[in-house]
Amino acid sequence: MRRLVLFSGILLAAACASAEPRPGAPAQASSSEATSALRDQAKSILGVVPATMESPTYNPATPEKVELGKMLYFEPRLSLSQAVSCNSCHNLAAGGTDNLPRSLGHGALQGGRNSPTVYNAGLHVAQFWDGRAITLEDQAAGPITNPVEMAMPADDRAHARLMAVLKSMPEYRARFETVYGKAGDPINMRNITYAIAAFERTLGTPGRFDRWLEGDDSALTELETQGLQTFMEVGCTACHNGPAVGGQMFQKLGVVKPWPNQDDAGRFAVTGDEPDRMVFKVMGLRNIELTAPYFHDSSTWSLDEAVRMMGSHQLGQELSQEQVMQISAFLRALTGNRPKIELPLLPPSTPETPTPVLPAAAAAATGKAQ
Repeated sequence: MRRLVLFSGILLAAACASAEPRPGAPAQASSSEATSALRDQAKSILGVVPATMESPTYNPATPEKVELGKMLYFEPRLSLSQAVSCNSCHNLAAGGTDNLPRSLGHGALQGGRNSPTVYNAGLHVAQFWDGRAITLEDQAAGPITNPVEMAMPADDRAHARLMAVLKSMPEYRARFETVYGKAGDPINMRNITYAIAAFERTLGTPGRFDRWLEGDDSALTELETQGLQTFMEVGCTACHNGPAVGGQMFQKLGVVKPWPNQDDAGRFAVTGDEPDRMVFKVMGLRNIELTAPYFHDSSTWSLDEAVRMMGSHQLGQELSQEQVMQISAFLRALTGNRPKIELPLLPPSTPETPTPVLPAAAAAATGKAQ
């Protein structure tokens, strides 16, 4: 397991220093030399995002497992109301999120944080803003039994209602047996979450920036390459590094200047360690153009403002309008090619399938004029 590293403001300053010209370097280099040097630096800090993020030893993928996982990802009957699926909050037709300040779950209850994107999540060191799940497999179980999200009972024996839903449909029984074998009881929470995660690991989004990293100078505009240079020079890559351009570590939100919203203690709620107060997973910036509003608390809908806030609170820099424009242009260049997902055909319910349980408010309103 990769170590979860907490970086300090000292490393932010070090990153800025590392971007300074080397002593003795020519005062001016040719455009091609400068581009080559920028590319080499970016490849060493960031890197190309893969189209898939397989876990061959932990959760080996097969086409049958991925297809089952896709069905479960879009399956609203995994929720108590049979109206909420994984895709409800992590919409693959959009940016892998729901573009709401806080997601709406069972009975339109609101979650506590902004929904992060599922695209490229397999590259992250942990899942959720506070990192309480290490793997995608661990994460997939959380929303199903969360009372504010999908609300399936978590206190019944072996998730009896959830298993009854899936076992009631012959097609699901056959698919679980194909993927996991007939021995024992293949329909269980572990196998459900492993199938969902196997599908999610196919959701990589390589794009123009990756083509540029691989040598295609025409893939980025001059403004976008200037933005990449500025992004590295001001110190953003001290935290936003790796192929996902983030997601590799935890960091205090408000390294230099306290974050305006102190209501959410972040990772402190998981560890109970005071140094983890206001510490969150560094968000990956791939497809950031598509995932507003930004930050765990949806502080802003503006990408430019998000850049300014990071400069001020994390780096102690009041970025100029030109710097903000350049960095935002680079961040928009991180919008990748989302895989084309053919919607799965879900099996029909049977007389044995448990019926939806509506939230109390919705049930009380049944039959009233619309």
